[in-house]
Amino acid sequence: MNASRIDTAVELPAGVSGSADPRFATAVKVFARVFAGRTGNGGALAVYQHGEPVVEVWGGSADATGTPWTVDTGAMIYSASKGVSATVLHRLADRGMLDYAAPVAEYWPEFAANGKAAITVEQLLSHRAGLSALPAATPAEVLDHELMQARLAAAKPDHLLGVPIYHALTIGWLMAGLARALTGRSMAELYRSEVADPLGVDGIHLGRPPAGSRTRAADLVGSLKVLSERTIPSQVSALTARLPRSVRAPINSIYVPGLESIFRGEHPTILDTALPAGNGVATAPALAKMYSALACDGYVDGHRYLSSATIKELERIRTYQLDRALLVPFWHLGYHSFPSPRAPRGYGHMGAFGSMGWADPHSGVSVGFVHNRMSLGWSAIDQTFMVPLLHLVLSAARRTEPAVIATRTAGAA
Repeated sequence: MNASRIDTAVELPAGVSGSADPRFATAVKVFARVFAGRTGNGGALAVYQHGEPVVEVWGGSADATGTPWTVDTGAMIYSASKGVSATVLHRLADRGMLDYAAPVAEYWPEFAANGKAAITVEQLLSHRAGLSALPAATPAEVLDHELMQARLAAAKPDHLLGVPIYHALTIGWLMAGLARALTGRSMAELYRSEVADPLGVDGIHLGRPPAGSRTRAADLVGSLKVLSERTIPSQVSALTARLPRSVRAPINSIYVPGLESIFRGEHPTILDTALPAGNGVATAPALAKMYSALACDGYVDGHRYLSSATIKELERIRTYQLDRALLVPFWHLGYHSFPSPRAPRGYGHMGAFGSMGWADPHSGVSVGFVHNRMSLGWSAIDQTFMVPLLHLVLSAARRTEPAVIATRTAGAA
């Protein structure tokens, strides 16, 4: 954070490092209750307002041995990766390379196969392409992102074409296939050239950060990580085929037999592929800075990142139908909002276990929240944690502009 704005040093809660504007003290205290001082798991929270960082805090540990979380610790953000992947496409659209109303096949000719010639970019990005089910694949094939892109290009849409149903994993390969058709480059490369580099951050990667990166990926920890070391019995997997179609469709979007194996071991293979729907690794400040562009009419550090016209397109809800799998989101172009009058304003994308990036253009606020806990016991808290926290952040943002910054240096990187 900008040290010149620190007029008075005020202690943050014990076990929390970083800096925070005192207006956000309540939000930081809530964060501390869940992550401060924990051995085995940790997390980080960052908030920008009007393009300036006002909260960067972290606590807990990055692995089971107690290695302290730092400002450069990143976590796998699961489906919050979708928001980053969508931002890549919006950068391309901003340069006139992509029209949201155009058929996907106009840019990616192979995609026209099996009756998909009329599916538009807008339908794809709002989960209405009828391709939510994972193609028949082994876990090793799921890790082959180019193979999965080719299979989806050749696939036939199902009976839910035109209806919103969460494309939990397939939307990542669909976005990557479209981006490759436009640029000839992989999504991992585009994360750098279209997101990290123009934002001036190191902390956004697709998969494991490369050698030489400041970002260090936190270990995946918790009871569900332990369970992934076991194989789900084939009899249990076979039950899926006998479920009602309305129940089967959401399961088919996230699971093939044996997929739990990609989470196993000290260096899980899920981080060694390009899974644009789910294996992004981000630090909280980097994620908040990306969404700051969406909250501030496309500007970052005084420079234009996205045009006002593109930002207006992103803010518009594309379907008011409830999603057939998640039942709640209202889809934007690759992001979601919440369909409730009491829900936090704005839009972004949440991931499994609650990691999230969010933008509220009304207040100029953006939020990045990441952690490394995949725990059954904590899942209810972790998955819903950001909703009340967003309320606290947005409420604090409405107060007078910051005068002083609270800071704590102990344990900082």
